[in-house]
Amino acid sequence: MKPANVVAGRNPVRETLRGGRPVNKLLLARGATGGAIQEICRLAREKGIPIQQVERVYLDKLAPGTVHQGVAALAAEKEYVTVDDLLAWCREKEEDPFFLLLNGITDPHNLGAIMRTAEAAGAHGIVIPARRSASLTPAVLKAAAGAAEYLPVARVTNLARTIRYLQQKNLWVVGAESSAGDLFWEARLDGPLALVVGSEGKGLGPQIRKICDALVRLPMAGRITSLNASAAAAVLAYEVFRQRRRAAHERVPDR
Repeated sequence: MKPANVVAGRNPVRETLRGGRPVNKLLLARGATGGAIQEICRLAREKGIPIQQVERVYLDKLAPGTVHQGVAALAAEKEYVTVDDLLAWCREKEEDPFFLLLNGITDPHNLGAIMRTAEAAGAHGIVIPARRSASLTPAVLKAAAGAAEYLPVARVTNLARTIRYLQQKNLWVVGAESSAGDLFWEARLDGPLALVVGSEGKGLGPQIRKICDALVRLPMAGRITSLNASAAAAVLAYEVFRQRRRAAHERVPDR
């Protein structure tokens, strides 16, 4: 079994069952109880998914490095989409695209946390490079706490080429860079947008930094000089959310 087929943890398993991804079997540790477990079992029974009780040590081996909380699902592998799929989805919803492009995010917990925030803030998708990036492993899906079931992820071979392609599609590409002159709230972030976030250590990288349409920074009033990538992405994503809500409100005609 491929590791990516294992969804572990109560929230991820519950959202997998709600989201409609095919699930072959639900694995429940002996003695696992609680309201969340009852709901998960109910959802599994409604969908005709077999439930098997196993020893907790079995789940430890099945999903190493994750806190499975006594439950795991053997699901169809979470599939990547293409950038064109993301754009088509936005057209169907008649909404301006909002994507997060991640460069050099190798920690699975960071990627999962960014996915969770991005989904909550209304992003339409995540774009990650195929190399030097965390992928959709069980640890990422666990950290995403169910957001992976609703937020599509595109994996591309060349992030710089993807940025240029999105620019051709009239998206404004804004990179988060600690040396940028503009603070993030000074930038226009309410139209078709791709927000680029790099790793805490290396940032965006010179090539990506050069081709972004604009660069913004987060103010740092304390003694540290940077934030964890997932924390920075959260601040920026909610500023996009705020500006988009304000712009939508301003477009509503007076009655």
